[in-house]
Amino acid sequence: MTRIVSFLPAGTEIVHALGAGAELVGRSHECDYPEYVRALPVVSKPTIALDGMNQAEIDAAVSGRLAAGESLYVVDELLLRELAPDVILTQDLCQVCAPSGNELTRALKSLPSSPAVVYLTPRTLAEIDDNIIAVGEAIGRAPQARVLVASLRDRLEQLRASTRNAPRRPRVAFLEWTDPLFCGGHWVPEMIDIAGGEDRLGRPGADSVRMSWDDVHAWAPEIVIVAPCGYHLAEAERMARNLRPIPGARVVPVDANAYFARPGPRYIEGIELLAKIFADEPASAAA
Repeated sequence: MTRIVSFLPAGTEIVHALGAGAELVGRSHECDYPEYVRALPVVSKPTIALDGMNQAEIDAAVSGRLAAGESLYVVDELLLRELAPDVILTQDLCQVCAPSGNELTRALKSLPSSPAVVYLTPRTLAEIDDNIIAVGEAIGRAPQARVLVASLRDRLEQLRASTRNAPRRPRVAFLEWTDPLFCGGHWVPEMIDIAGGEDRLGRPGADSVRMSWDDVHAWAPEIVIVAPCGYHLAEAERMARNLRPIPGARVVPVDANAYFARPGPRYIEGIELLAKIFADEPASAAA
């Protein structure tokens, strides 16, 4: 059995989707899906005590540490040695998302053996699929990975077909952070496009960046998706209630962690959710 340590929630979700959840032996502090992974030993934690901070305070603290060249995470090197992983899943895309760089390099040097390290750094939906294949190959689940990716692509094409000839595409503003404002980046604008919306504030395949309220008002969105990175639905709902008024816009909070911020197999559910929101379907649109 392959011993897997995941420093990334998306990696943990991919392992689960490939049927190898029992092979996970360690996780990051943010890995919380599916529920059973919460019982795993935690191999990484943030260096900033985020509890009780609001978004502006978190942004200032994170920006300050990054500007000083300091890490946002600490790796439990002793625990990592004890877990003796064969495969480590991590990322090299976002300094805020999970350990990468010096702290992980140092931890790897302390290990008696050299595990395979898989870096998940997607910027598009196709690259998320590539990551799934890469994880499958690393943990001996390549056939399952190919089946999963084929299923995701089939559902994706069905969604494309269902929205391709829509009479109109609503103007959308996707907020990855609300104080300060950050636009949607990487794979998110692609998700919005496939779901039938248009977000000219987003940056397809590129980093999310700060934007101003003037930018938002100039775009005059009809739908504002509140999807704060690192948060679930309850927190998004609270932030949506405190959002500055946007004339003519319908504000919809969503579970960013489940469907948008973590580049794993659930991205397809995120697109399906957006398609319902854009079609103004009530039911569980924000679930």
